[in-house]
Amino acid sequence: MDESDFEGTLVLEKMAEINKVDAFMEAIDSDDFGKAQSLMKKAGVDPKTIAIVLRKMHEATGEH
Repeated sequence: MDESDFEGTLVLEKMAEINKVDAFMEAIDSDDFGKAQSLMKKAGVDPKTIAIVLRKMHEATGEH
């Protein structure tokens, strides 16, 4: 997936498949990078998309 085409709903759909949307959102809200990454791996999200999500999480913290 190209980052310019990135859409968060793909990740959320994967989370829904394993019934972990709430846990994933909590991880994002609390900047728990490890938990977010673990949940994405468990849901079968591809490594490139995981990297994009983690980078976007990092950017959202304001610590560029």
